[in-house]
Amino acid sequence: MATAQRLPAFEKFIQDLRAAWTALPDTEARMRTGRDLLEALVKDESMRQTCKTWPDTDGGRRNLLFYEDADYGFAINGVVHGANRKGSIHDHAHSWTAYGLLEGTETLERYRRVDDGSKEGYAKLEIESIAQGIPGKVDLVPPFDIHAEQGGPAKSYGLILRSERVAGKVLQGNYNFETGAYRRVEGPTNVPYEISG
Repeated sequence: MATAQRLPAFEKFIQDLRAAWTALPDTEARMRTGRDLLEALVKDESMRQTCKTWPDTDGGRRNLLFYEDADYGFAINGVVHGANRKGSIHDHAHSWTAYGLLEGTETLERYRRVDDGSKEGYAKLEIESIAQGIPGKVDLVPPFDIHAEQGGPAKSYGLILRSERVAGKVLQGNYNFETGAYRRVEGPTNVPYEISG
């Protein structure tokens, strides 16, 4: 993806992330800095305006892929969720994920697994926390943390920083709270999309 046409705020975000990945020694430190950088980006007015032109991603479990770094492997995705969307309960395997909202609201649910993992295809969950996701707020999700994003009363636009793209590479956990069913699945399809401006 060519950098010349990128929205300036988005290009700065990429360069600041690359600097953090160069300077910091481990993934957690990089992602904590990345969370702070993402929090500034989701408050940027040019990003908040451009997100309204993004295509919907609900149909067929899709993420927009804005950038994947050739040197460090971190990836930046976007999602556009419809009103009252029912999100699946999942994890992102071994990757860190920072999820920020540009527009709209979502409910951010965190779960903990309470069984011993001995029964194949089964995971008993308890709700750990429920928080309101609002524009400008970023949620940092550590590896294997079980969570879900549920849609609010209007369309929402999210921006995601991943320590690495796992969709299409590594199976991720998918959970059913009511039945306890558990399986490993492919992540969402990544659809390349340029943030220009």
